[in-house]
Amino acid sequence: MGIRSRGDIIAGQLAKQLKPDHVGTLDITLYRDDLSGVAAQPVVRTTEIPFAIDDLDVVLVDDVLMTGRSVRAAIQSLMDLGRPRRIWLAVLVDRGGRELPIAADFVGMDLRGKIATGDQVRVRLRPTDPEDAILIEPGPGRNVSA
Repeated sequence: MGIRSRGDIIAGQLAKQLKPDHVGTLDITLYRDDLSGVAAQPVVRTTEIPFAIDDLDVVLVDDVLMTGRSVRAAIQSLMDLGRPRRIWLAVLVDRGGRELPIAADFVGMDLRGKIATGDQVRVRLRPTDPEDAILIEPGPGRNVSA
């Protein structure tokens, strides 16, 4: 189950390799606790889960795990659709900075404690972006020289 907007791309790529029984996409926009801070008119896209999730083992897939708030919203969204047997979390990047007690079960790149608190981690994935890349952008007032 990929969380829009980059987690669904990663989930699709994983599904090509792993061949799971079901693949879905979850839009968590309306479940976010910071909805008013996201945009004046947030874009709500579709959740595409053409199967019942009751009693299934679900792997939530996201690009970057930081505060845990997106994952909390995704779990709430899933619970409104049914009752999975178990939910695992797979992320491409764990950058640290939790505000909620949420941890990933599967991590592609662990940056916890390796980047400054204000730094931004940006995941770029085709076809949404022109390239596949993980970028670390320095936070405000921080200069990084090569």
